[in-house]
Amino acid sequence: MNQFGWCRGIQDAAMLQELGFDYIECALASLKLEDDEEYKKLLPSYLNSPIPVSAFNIFFPSDIKVVGPEVDKSRVRNYVAKAADALAKVGASVAVLGSGRSRNIPEGWEQARAENQFVDLLNWIADEFQGTGVTLAIEPLNTKESNIINSVSEGVYFAKQVNRAAIRGLADFYHMDEEKEPLNTLIENKDWLAHIHLADTGRLSPGTGQYPYDTFVANLKKAGYNGLISVECTVTDPEKQLPASLRFMREKWM
Repeated sequence: MNQFGWCRGIQDAAMLQELGFDYIECALASLKLEDDEEYKKLLPSYLNSPIPVSAFNIFFPSDIKVVGPEVDKSRVRNYVAKAADALAKVGASVAVLGSGRSRNIPEGWEQARAENQFVDLLNWIADEFQGTGVTLAIEPLNTKESNIINSVSEGVYFAKQVNRAAIRGLADFYHMDEEKEPLNTLIENKDWLAHIHLADTGRLSPGTGQYPYDTFVANLKKAGYNGLISVECTVTDPEKQLPASLRFMREKWM
């Protein structure tokens, strides 16, 4: 059975619980994993969250590069190890790897070389996630935000290169719409989907625009997807927009 969450800061966990959401999705970078003292101060709010922190996004802070000539392998691997430990402590089941600024291929850097670096990264993550119960979901981003992995199929392609249980793909309705990606990709890649992100026209709340939700939901159901579904969008009036979107999603997924 699908569970519904929202991408918000941990300070909004109580609000999401009151509104009836199943979980919250937070930014991993906000845990300040490279600053031991800050991390110790921040961790309790996640451990004691009134609602499960089942997923994390923004895997890397923007100054950590994972492709290109500036990759610091030692720093990346140390960060990944700390991330795996933190995710397991909090009890998350999904970590989203979007991080466009970290993974963008610098001008003049060979595509093939960047792809090899990214596969190495995925293998390091798979090593650290082993036994934690956490799955990494590779997030395709539209071409305005990333110059590598711009479709669900491309994300799944990299997951297949690693071919390890902890590495899977993600489908983000906003990025799919921006790239005009066919919705049947949800069915074609059904065995590799580990997470879903939602939005609507203008990257606003689900149910407020013209995204073809009936087709999206029908394809996800046909794919047999029963995992987490998070909303990631712009919100101007959370007290009204969040409960309205939750009602909309539950109706669509009935």
